[in-house]
Amino acid sequence: MDTLSQKNLSTVSDESEKITSNRTESSKRINQLIVMAMFSALAYVVTFACKAIPITVAGILQFDAKDVLIAISGFIYGPLSALIVSVIVALMEMFTYSQTGLIGFLMNVISTAMFACVAAFVYKKMRTMRGAVLGLVLGCIAMTASMLIWNYIVDPLFYGMPREAVFSMLWSIFLPFNLIKSAINTALCLVLYKPVVTALRKAKVVECYGESKCDTPRISMGLIIVIAFLLFTGIFGLLAMAGIL
Repeated sequence: MDTLSQKNLSTVSDESEKITSNRTESSKRINQLIVMAMFSALAYVVTFACKAIPITVAGILQFDAKDVLIAISGFIYGPLSALIVSVIVALMEMFTYSQTGLIGFLMNVISTAMFACVAAFVYKKMRTMRGAVLGLVLGCIAMTASMLIWNYIVDPLFYGMPREAVFSMLWSIFLPFNLIKSAINTALCLVLYKPVVTALRKAKVVECYGESKCDTPRISMGLIIVIAFLLFTGIFGLLAMAGIL
């Protein structure tokens, strides 16, 4: 009888642990959805604010800082999260103020996802400052290369421009613009990631899984100098391309 009671108690205990575990996992998923929705909303607001600034390059290119927030969401939850937020924000743009339709949506998703997903993938494998920097640099390269290819494919069809003219613009306009844009976003991401994640952890909407994952990368003085250089160079380069300087 005692043995049977012990077995029953063990079964009840196991079931209780499973229920608690399921509730914990459900709570984590809900928090993740909340944070992803928050990043989507913030990225949309940032995009809208950037569009309101009358600074354009070649009449068609405009700086957008939403990639910073989407990359941070990817650093927290992984590359799939960055992809989902990229799609959500691009859809919100398409159905509100964008005038480029499905083509603009496609180009938006490719540009943001290549930057944020590549950075998040590398950081997921190397959760250190070196991993963050390497991921963002590779994200810059991936985004710039992909946009050169897709601008060459899409622009002649969308704008009715000769392909030869688009080809010449790739190196004189699209290449420097995308490098400048990604450099600024990289610097902003490195600056904002730690305070954003720290605030979310204090609000108990982002959890740590193991001590090593609780430690956000620290920025050294050398990296601060590099970040400042990227920001100033990128901003002045953007203003020069827009014909303001």
